[in-house]
Amino acid sequence: MFFYEAFAEEAEAIRRHLPDDIQAAFTWRTIQETGHLRPPARLVSIRTQSAIPLDWADQLDGILSRSTGYDHVRDYRRRTGVCVPAGYLPDYCSRAVAEQAALLWMALLRRLPAQLEQFDAFCRDGLTGAECAGRTLLVVGVGRIGREIVRIGEGLGMRVLGVDIDPKFDDVEYVSIDDGLPSGDVIVSAMSLNEGNVGYFDRARLGRAKDGAVFVNVARGELAVTADLLTLLDAGPLGGVGLDVYECEQALAGAFRAGRPPPEADEIAATLELSRRDNVILTPHNAFNTAEAVERKAARSVESIQQFLRDGTFPNPVPE
Repeated sequence: MFFYEAFAEEAEAIRRHLPDDIQAAFTWRTIQETGHLRPPARLVSIRTQSAIPLDWADQLDGILSRSTGYDHVRDYRRRTGVCVPAGYLPDYCSRAVAEQAALLWMALLRRLPAQLEQFDAFCRDGLTGAECAGRTLLVVGVGRIGREIVRIGEGLGMRVLGVDIDPKFDDVEYVSIDDGLPSGDVIVSAMSLNEGNVGYFDRARLGRAKDGAVFVNVARGELAVTADLLTLLDAGPLGGVGLDVYECEQALAGAFRAGRPPPEADEIAATLELSRRDNVILTPHNAFNTAEAVERKAARSVESIQQFLRDGTFPNPVPE
């Protein structure tokens, strides 16, 4: 068994749960960062930034993606034409990601980046923020994570609206995206990524948002057009942006970790420009990373591996 993208705390937790009869190796690097030309094991585990070489498809017995989404695995199957057995972890970090979304929108409403910058001067000019209570939260994608975001918003005294193609929760007030955008003080992207919704949050759609609205994306970077977020911050209507996921994330993250300049790409240039704004907060795809979620993730990863080694199936198989 070989684990890619396993940061220190995660690797330590997985080792605690692994039985002695499973041999495993770990790296914090993605597959492309290791330079591995052949699979180091017949069973590999990744997160979302590893690009599995196409010629590995016939050499792998299985893939475990330690992530709540599986669009990257389905894309790999599509490109290779090989339906490699694969599993994922659908519900280990729903609360953690939801709390990160709330962290971002509250920090933006309260102008936290500017507050930190002005500490040395102890100046409060331009720092007047906004309270959550009484404001409207629009959650786009009300699945496991989105449902937790709804609960947090309600607990903060917000009016919460949900947008989803499957309105399955009876206690959520659902609206269409067109009806919800003009009233949302905070807009949170928590939707799954698929071929049909790449670039969903573009200039045309978010341009209909309420003046001064805060946009937060904790789902997938490809859902939002980064250059359009810049435009909407400069020309309106957006008043703040919080991102934990990014377009071209594989290339951006790999360059940062290696200490080299990121590749020249419009999406990356726009992300770097966003990072210089005091009404923007960017975090390193870290919303899942709480002690509680890491422990659940480790335990469920090992349970998934053990089941696969027993009978060739995963508890949560990636749909074909």
